[in-house]
Amino acid sequence: MSRNTLASLLKVNPRTISYWELGQRECNLEQLFNLAVIFKVSTDYLLGLED
Repeated sequence: MSRNTLASLLKVNPRTISYWELGQRECNLEQLFNLAVIFKVSTDYLLGLED
């Protein structure tokens, strides 16, 4: 999925996605939940708490 597509789904600027990828910023809880739904994984997986 492209950065632009993901940004559109999350209603954020594509630059925000880039900041997350680079570890320069963190998403909020709502965005974390939405990422989990989009990628069909748990929030624990996204946080690196489970494989």
